[in-house]
Amino acid sequence: MTELSSLSNGELQAYLQRIGHAGELRADLATLTALHRAHQAAITFENLDVQLGNPPSMDPDAIFAKLVRAGRGGWCYEQNGLFGRVLATLGFAVTRLSGGVMREVRGDEVLGSHLCLKVMLDREYLVDVGFAGLIGAPLPLTTGRHDMAPITVDLAPIADDFWRLTVELGDSPLSYDFRNEPADEALLQALCDFQGRDPESLFVQNLVIQRRLDDVHLMLRGKVFTRTDREGGKVRELRSAAELVEVLRDAFALDLPEAGSLWQAVCDRHEALFGVPEPVN
Repeated sequence: MTELSSLSNGELQAYLQRIGHAGELRADLATLTALHRAHQAAITFENLDVQLGNPPSMDPDAIFAKLVRAGRGGWCYEQNGLFGRVLATLGFAVTRLSGGVMREVRGDEVLGSHLCLKVMLDREYLVDVGFAGLIGAPLPLTTGRHDMAPITVDLAPIADDFWRLTVELGDSPLSYDFRNEPADEALLQALCDFQGRDPESLFVQNLVIQRRLDDVHLMLRGKVFTRTDREGGKVRELRSAAELVEVLRDAFALDLPEAGSLWQAVCDRHEALFGVPEPVN
């Protein structure tokens, strides 16, 4: 089991400023929930470094520098890696867990493709600020269905001592499986490396940006931007590199002009997935 390194007081204050949290700091459920929500609203799920050819590190100091000092977002290894350190610094009992995204379809080869957290309070809670903004608050580690508008989340035990978390957003449910035991850190590192570097990785192939703002979920997959709220989803297709940079800045709080260089690759991937649109007469 990995010993989570504590933040210095200066680092903790910088993190709290980054997420805009000025409330109480106690090792209780109210604080955990407030930090969870503030973190997700402030720190976007994104794989821009992967797309730009700079695979992210799992080094705690590098993660802190990127997500806090540089004001960037990140993926699960970074987001839950940082959040776990924050919680440990505040006195929470935290365990890193290893998950497998869409294991029900892809099998055990995806184990280690996701990092999530367990926090022990009055009972065990699944804590996950790094699953693309889909989980709105800590979840009791018990069988249950949770309305986290505009998303529904199911958590249940399955075979072989695994748990499965399933989220419903749009037409395609997304899930990950995990065991309630300390993560295999070597496996997490191996899958982090694969997802950041291998041409077969979905994160190498696709631009993925997601953010939760209270009961609104924002998603950019390639050139398709979706805003989902309690009334449903609104979809639009981006038309230029300038519009990509604008949406990243205005919707996802990512001021990264160099992302415009990804536009041709985004368009090529869109055509590979959906074909060339028919000309309009």
